[in-house]
Amino acid sequence: MFYLLWCSFLQTLIHLLKGNIGTGLLGLPLAVRNAGLVLGPLSLFAMGIIAVHCMNLLAKCSHHLSAKLNKPFLDYGDAVQYGMENVPWLRRHSIWGRQIVNVFLIITQLGFCCVYFVFLSDNVKQVVEASNGTTMNCHRNQTAVTVPSFDSRLYMLCFLPAIILLVFTPNLKYLAPLSLAANLAMCTSLVLIYFFCFTNIPNHINLPKVGHAKDYPLFFGTAIFAFEGIGVVLPLENKMQKPQSFNMVLCLGMGIITFLYISLGTIGYITFGEAIGGSITLNLPNCWMYQIVKLLYCFGIYITFALQFYVPAAILIPPVLSRFSERWELTVDLLIRTALVVFTCVLAILIPQLDLVISLVGSVSSSFLALIFPPLLQILTYHNEGLSPWVIVKNTLISVIGFLGFITGTYISITEIIKRNGRHDNLDVTFFQVQ
Repeated sequence: MFYLLWCSFLQTLIHLLKGNIGTGLLGLPLAVRNAGLVLGPLSLFAMGIIAVHCMNLLAKCSHHLSAKLNKPFLDYGDAVQYGMENVPWLRRHSIWGRQIVNVFLIITQLGFCCVYFVFLSDNVKQVVEASNGTTMNCHRNQTAVTVPSFDSRLYMLCFLPAIILLVFTPNLKYLAPLSLAANLAMCTSLVLIYFFCFTNIPNHINLPKVGHAKDYPLFFGTAIFAFEGIGVVLPLENKMQKPQSFNMVLCLGMGIITFLYISLGTIGYITFGEAIGGSITLNLPNCWMYQIVKLLYCFGIYITFALQFYVPAAILIPPVLSRFSERWELTVDLLIRTALVVFTCVLAILIPQLDLVISLVGSVSSSFLALIFPPLLQILTYHNEGLSPWVIVKNTLISVIGFLGFITGTYISITEIIKRNGRHDNLDVTFFQVQ
């Protein structure tokens, strides 16, 4: 029995780590640059505490409502819907709670898929362009000249057929071996990235302790994007042998995640300074070992695309299939999957800046799921059960912070996207460069 409980604990911890560690982690050095060398890590620490608190709120409210309604399990949408039913004047509109959560889950997951397209294209493009000058010496980047290749948007189109075939997988269990290999590839890549950063810290560090105020919303968007793992909290808890121990898993897992975020964000910014890119992999030297690191991480992200795509597919496809006869179900299913992948690719082509896509997705959808909804759900769930004024004030403050982050982060991200696209159109009107 103890062995089963330990396996359940360890598996849940691994899945929690996997649900929070992806491209967002690699973008945190740039986020720290936007906030400053001191303010950035402190903000990440505070955001980690708030994120764990909101995850706990969601789990607590789900427990309370499921016990009250005599239901074995509630997902995020269920919890918000039944929470709204607790309030008489919201009861008639409670179904909107589930639908709103589903909309933001779809936006978030498809946003992740857009980020993956940009990440894959940027990193593979860099590997291809530096292939002629790649060396065995990883201490200095000895590549003198890169060979210009196609625009990154053409790389996205090249990845499109492979990703469409990937999401045609009928059941995620068939991807389990590839998912394990992807996890190992990403872990190996992270270890080597840390190794490079720790062995290349400059002797003199002269970086701003606090960034510009106008750049802080970009930090917020990237940071909340990285902390967006709240969607996996309730499913993971439900699958544990002993759900009562989930709080320990959550605190341990999020503690590890917050440490990784702060450490890589800080050490990455210190190592590369103001030259840090949208992903720290783009700053690695053009030696074979670190080119392989980029490709390994790309493989991990490619397989993870199917996992992130599963959530919007599970929400959107079944209602459509119910309108067709059984003989057309497979065809319609594949057409919808293809259309969704093409949609994410088109969005990525329209916004090919990795850092801004991450910040925009984080600001628009992750703010609501991770910061705004859980505190409000606690107020709805316990509003007639003696909720203290301090809790109401605290929850309202967290939701207001999340809403302000949504407004400012979305505005700044869109403004920067328009600015950069205008600059790009003036400098390069073709899809590929000629040397």
